[in-house]
Amino acid sequence: MGPTADRRAPWRVALGDVIYNSDTPAGRLFDLFLIAAILVSVLAVMLDSVAPLRARYAPTLSAVEWGLTVLFTLEYLLRLLSARRAWHYARSFFGVVDLLSILPAYVALLVPGAQYLLIVRVLRLLRIFRVLKLVRYLSEASVLTQALRASLAKITVFLAVVLTLVVILGTLMYVVEGPEHGFTSIPTSIYWAIVTLTTVGYGDIAPKTPLGKALASGVMILGYGIIAVPTGIVTVGLTQAQRSARREAAQVMTCARCGLWPHEPDARYCRRCGEGLPDPPAASEDL
Repeated sequence: MGPTADRRAPWRVALGDVIYNSDTPAGRLFDLFLIAAILVSVLAVMLDSVAPLRARYAPTLSAVEWGLTVLFTLEYLLRLLSARRAWHYARSFFGVVDLLSILPAYVALLVPGAQYLLIVRVLRLLRIFRVLKLVRYLSEASVLTQALRASLAKITVFLAVVLTLVVILGTLMYVVEGPEHGFTSIPTSIYWAIVTLTTVGYGDIAPKTPLGKALASGVMILGYGIIAVPTGIVTVGLTQAQRSARREAAQVMTCARCGLWPHEPDARYCRRCGEGLPDPPAASEDL
């Protein structure tokens, strides 16, 4: 809660407590109902993609999907209405996911097949970590996010080098093999280079000449070495992020009176002297 007064009407505050606060019985019940509705919605979308089931139960599946779409649309509007700062909620991760989870149903009215993008609703299940108070998992996710963010520049440079390599290797293979052996264009040859360098190896295109096979062998061996690079980059980032998280935890979870450390992540009072502990930083969606 910020220093500025909450200017929402009392009914908006009460509604916001139910929608955003899973600590209350009503809020927890609302979140559990929402999670159940999301599971049913995702299941309905998946079943609708099975041709025999769609032919037999199309009206029922359509009714379920539209009924839940209307429900999620109403919920999204209520979140905007009851949020302390509606625009902050709309721009947050969950706000964007909530919007994307209802848009495909309406887009499908103009673009057939777009309703299958409703599967994005599965991202809304991430709220289960907040509802079930899985604080440790949330903190680990924060460490992973921090590691990926710190590694972004290195990974970007690495990907740029890889893209340059596949363009060169694909062009060389096009020159060596040519259209008569399936390498009909440079883009097709680049596709082959990507598949080979990543060690996927679909086998739909393969070199036939001795020189082409030698080049392909070199690309395969190079692929094994390249795969290890991003793993090492992220590992270093994770190590640094974990060290940073431990330092932050030491600052937050150390008792100011007796100096006892550590405490459990969700502890609010020192287990030795009973002194209140600082609240750990927490994310919010209604912000």
